[in-house]
Amino acid sequence: MLDHPAQPWPGLPPLDDAERIARATNFRDHLRTRRTCRYFSDAPVPRAVIEAAIEAAGTAPSGANHQPWHFAVIESAALKAEIRAAAEAEERAFYAGKAGDEWLEALGPLGTDADKSYLTVAPWLIVIFGQRRGGITPGDDKQNYYVNESVGIATGLLLAALHAANVVTLTHTPNPMRFLNRVCQRPSGEKPIMIVVAGHAAADATVPLHALRKKSLAQITSWL
Repeated sequence: MLDHPAQPWPGLPPLDDAERIARATNFRDHLRTRRTCRYFSDAPVPRAVIEAAIEAAGTAPSGANHQPWHFAVIESAALKAEIRAAAEAEERAFYAGKAGDEWLEALGPLGTDADKSYLTVAPWLIVIFGQRRGGITPGDDKQNYYVNESVGIATGLLLAALHAANVVTLTHTPNPMRFLNRVCQRPSGEKPIMIVVAGHAAADATVPLHALRKKSLAQITSWL
């Protein structure tokens, strides 16, 4: 006998093995076309697309179902400019030596630098925060659990949902990121995790060949 409120498992539409394999491989092949984009156009993306993608992210599993995430969505040109100025200040220090030689060497094949113009060009910035405390009910002040893991899963779903809508993305993590609490008017108890830049690729956008290298199934899997 259950000692908590519950309902019957809703079930899923029946599929045979061939249909399951087809769906899994089709989804895999679609995600294989996803690329991080560093060159955006200013072409608009409907707010409804961003809303639907965030709602998809919000279905992610989380510790105790507390859903310890907040998505601050920025369209304001003034706020995007403020974020870019702060981020580029941190990035200039990063590339001037703060990162260390090994990290800079690892980034070399990607061609990244302190110029983050995409932060003001792309139509949307989604700043993702992890909440140390909260809960499922508005006003809750409870301990949240597995915050980084939960937010990481939600971010993955967000990227997949945006890709399904043919919206290109970039994940940006300036370090430190505490200025984002001020810009986004979020409480100090929330930790900025990353910025997801979302929009359309510029007509002359390129992808570094290094970024096309993905580990094989044999490299990322063990069967026990």
